[in-house]
Amino acid sequence: MSDPRTSVVVITHNRRAELLRTLDHLARMPESPPVFVTDNASEDGTAEAVAQHHPAVRLLRPGRNLGAVGRNLAVAHTRTPYIAFCDDDSWWAPGSLSAAADLLDRHPGLGAVTARIVVEPGGTEDPIVEELRNSPLTGPPWLPGPALGSFLAAATVVRADAFRAAGGFNERFWLGGEEELLAVDLLVDGWWLVYADELTVHHWPSRARNAEARRVDGIRNTLWFTWLRRPAWAAVRRTLYLARTVPRDRASLRAFRRALNGFPWVLRERCVVPREVEDRLRLLDRTQRRSTARSYTG
Repeated sequence: MSDPRTSVVVITHNRRAELLRTLDHLARMPESPPVFVTDNASEDGTAEAVAQHHPAVRLLRPGRNLGAVGRNLAVAHTRTPYIAFCDDDSWWAPGSLSAAADLLDRHPGLGAVTARIVVEPGGTEDPIVEELRNSPLTGPPWLPGPALGSFLAAATVVRADAFRAAGGFNERFWLGGEEELLAVDLLVDGWWLVYADELTVHHWPSRARNAEARRVDGIRNTLWFTWLRRPAWAAVRRTLYLARTVPRDRASLRAFRRALNGFPWVLRERCVVPREVEDRLRLLDRTQRRSTARSYTG
């Protein structure tokens, strides 16, 4: 049966084959969700292929690569109360969108629910899943799953009003850990984020990716987020930890240089989170330092 509560938002850039596979899976979902695709200036015929093979998809063509902000553009065109994000190389399992909407319906304090991620073609769980299941954060007894301090845009359903009120994804962050800032702003607004083991997203990692460029942006964005929202002592500690642990190579040097170049606007827009949110972030710091699912190598 169709379910009108959730729209699916996808961003893509030069991944025609992967996107068409994702859209094929989404088209077979019993929920029949409206699907919005922002084509970030692809040059491989992506837009034309979507129009030909999936004419029901709402295709947005901003004419330039917006990065993660392409999701903001798509969300602006949706009319459903909930938004499911997935990447062009991932897709939601049948029934998961309805289950996520049920959770959000039942718990008005929930801002987002993140799904279990299964890596294809092998069907194994992504290593990050165990970390989500064992989140050190605690929350009110009504939470339907482990409380989280961030989310994964490839596997999360968000409350549309909460997303818009928080401002969506920051245009300066582009891609690479861009969720962290938005997630913490949702926490500051009073929303709870949870992991829901009964929801599933399939991820078939694309080969069309620049791992080094993503690593540069990931380190830079981590530093920017840290100085935008964390107290000075926490920001200094995390900065020093990164400096000690990232690979000693030109990519890391480039990332720190880019982060430093952005410090004028970071300090100008700096807004430290309340104590109760910082307490949660401090707990997550310990988990992230021990994590085997997160790294700045590649």
